Amino acid sequence: MRKPNLLVASFAALALMLGGCQSSLTGDTYSRDEARQVQTVRLGTIESLRPVKIEGTKTPVGAGAGAVVGGVAGSTIGGGRGSAVAAVIGAVAGGLLGAATEEGLTRTQGVEITVREDDGSMRAYVQEVEENQVFRVGQRVRIMTVNGTSRVSP
Repeated sequence: MRKPNLLVASFAALALMLGGCQSSLTGDTYSRDEARQVQTVRLGTIESLRPVKIEGTKTPVGAGAGAVVGGVAGSTIGGGRGSAVAAVIGAVAGGLLGAATEEGLTRTQGVEITVREDDGSMRAYVQEVEENQVFRVGQRVRIMTVNGTSRVSP
């Protein structure tokens, strides 16, 4: 009875850890380093919009946590040499599952915004979709750039 509870608790801890790794890629989120920095502002008109997926993070955290959980779960199977083999198999499978889980949990919906800027240049920007923010073709927008990171806002 105790072993399944350990497995459930371990996967819950993994999910919480991975959720904490996710950073926001929305147009209204700034890192601490970007705050209070001078930004370049350009104006333009949206030419086209396209939905895109922004892949999730792929850090060693997901694979490592999954390997630990899988190794612990595998070690509870059998006894002696069989337990050691099951622990290794569990660690490998858990590592793969943990990496896939991390990427899936941190994947987001994005939008590619193609803008014709007032100087005549055409540029595309990708950012995470924000709730309650709708872009339309023909809409005037601001493009703010700081430290090489650009954002589009109405």
